[in-house]
Amino acid sequence: MAAKHLMCRIPSCLSSAISTPLKSLKPFYHTQQFVSIIRPVSTACSVGIQESTNRLVVNWKDKLTDEYPLVWLRDNCQCPACFDQSSQSRTINFSHFQVNQKFKHVATTKDAVEVQWEDGHKSAYNLEWLKQRSFNQKEQQGWLDANKAPYSTWGASFFKNIPVLDFNAVIQDDNALLDWLHTLDVWGVCLFKNVPHSLGQVGILAKRVGFIKKTHYGEEFSVQAKANATNVAYTQGYLQLHTDLPYYEYKPGINLLHCYIQYKGNGGDSLLTDGFKIAEWLRENDPETYKCLAETRVTWTDIGQENGNKFHKIHHAPVICESSDGTIRRINYSQPQRDSHMAVPIDQVENWYRALKKFYDMALDPEYLVTFKLQPGEMVTFDNLRILHGRTAFGEHLQGERHVQGAYVDWDEARSRIRVLKANKAANNSGRCG
Repeated sequence: MAAKHLMCRIPSCLSSAISTPLKSLKPFYHTQQFVSIIRPVSTACSVGIQESTNRLVVNWKDKLTDEYPLVWLRDNCQCPACFDQSSQSRTINFSHFQVNQKFKHVATTKDAVEVQWEDGHKSAYNLEWLKQRSFNQKEQQGWLDANKAPYSTWGASFFKNIPVLDFNAVIQDDNALLDWLHTLDVWGVCLFKNVPHSLGQVGILAKRVGFIKKTHYGEEFSVQAKANATNVAYTQGYLQLHTDLPYYEYKPGINLLHCYIQYKGNGGDSLLTDGFKIAEWLRENDPETYKCLAETRVTWTDIGQENGNKFHKIHHAPVICESSDGTIRRINYSQPQRDSHMAVPIDQVENWYRALKKFYDMALDPEYLVTFKLQPGEMVTFDNLRILHGRTAFGEHLQGERHVQGAYVDWDEARSRIRVLKANKAANNSGRCG
């Protein structure tokens, strides 16, 4: 992390963490490649067509060999008739596309492979472009790894190492913005100091990324105690650990919470646990519990009205959601928003409750749970697909004010912003070198 953007570590008000420095923290952010894997391009020594497999074979001077299916090459012709450079979009009319592609002639120039197809169409493929799109499994996996979010899990003992950034730097400086988004992507949580003492700051930060994710609670929402609350967060009671809006199929990815007014007495403390850390432990040490929580779909729901708008949201999903390659990608948990309808075979119900109880008890264990009190001028930002958050009770009978303003941002927008910022940074560095 760039030192000039790093304010300090977590405030001393943290009540359940012991500092454990990690050497991997500093260099991690700027070594990840999110757009492409950089493979040195060596001039092709020879090219040819392997007719038995219908592939172009390129032998590079570094003695490596790449193969490219002819159907893929034709689909990815870069000529103006097949690819629009201004929109970076393929324009081939697929209804006219022939899957069984045949070549007529293939040749190489200094920096390209040229193919004349059986129908007379001509294509040219830049060697560097081809090299970056290798079908070699190792290279493919490298590209996939570089373009998905890497993450590192944490427990309470590590939380003091989570960086605290200067809010104004992130608003004004793209390098600081990139630092914040990387921190959030890797660790799932980041705090800000020096947030101006006025409402609307979550919206300003969201616009630095893209735009606010609007839900039925609005764009910018206020978490403060109200009479006849439409959400348990809008009370003074204990708010159990949860992820926000598990009843959304496209659940908001990033939660921004700005402390505008903090309750002055005891209570109103923030609670955080890394849900991925719990899930990883279960997968390694209690695979049956993990399997139960990852395979059993339950129903999450929210019924009510906000600002005069009625809503009834339903989503069916397990507590632990995996991607197709087994990566943990989302945690769903909110005790108030778990529906009483349970479309689960009756002989699996008790086992599921036991599994959920173990998951939640671990989340509350001091080994994983962090408790701290946000102060006015501070903001906590975290990954809502991953981090369980809550709040201790404060005051009673609506006496004693506490006001936190929140907003959401989608991870699609944040990761898009990361790629753009990295590309801009690389271009600027290249310009200075030139």
